[in-house]
Amino acid sequence: MLAAHLLAPRRLYTHHGLYVGGNRVIHYAGLSEGLHGGSVEEVSLECFAGGRGIRVRVEAARFDREEVLQRARRRLGERRYRVLSNNCEHFCEWCLRGESRSTQVESLCPWLRRCGPLTGFLQLLITARQRARRRPELSGVSSASGLSLG
Repeated sequence: MLAAHLLAPRRLYTHHGLYVGGNRVIHYAGLSEGLHGGSVEEVSLECFAGGRGIRVRVEAARFDREEVLQRARRRLGERRYRVLSNNCEHFCEWCLRGESRSTQVESLCPWLRRCGPLTGFLQLLITARQRARRRPELSGVSSASGLSLG
């Protein structure tokens, strides 16, 4: 069904995407391209599944199917992936309901509060590495801890 919210299990999380017809899915590639993060892209259903089964999340959408697809297509090529604040589930929820949220991240909140400084530091490292890859002149930049980001 067009604009269906698809779920594909991975080792430590569930991957999310939107069915756009013709055996194609729009999703946030996320960390599939390494720490620098991937983009919002359209891929085959087989590629999205990654050799695993697919389920459909059935929840009422705020927008009709055509608007959901338009919202998803407007973000094709976007490269602002963030594990905790702009991941594949955030993307699908925003397209379907206009609300950027992730139940997977929310379920980690108690743990994240206990480890807040560490997760914040790791997110800063990932962000700095992403920026350095986009701007080659920054490839020699290192973090305050002395870890090389380039």
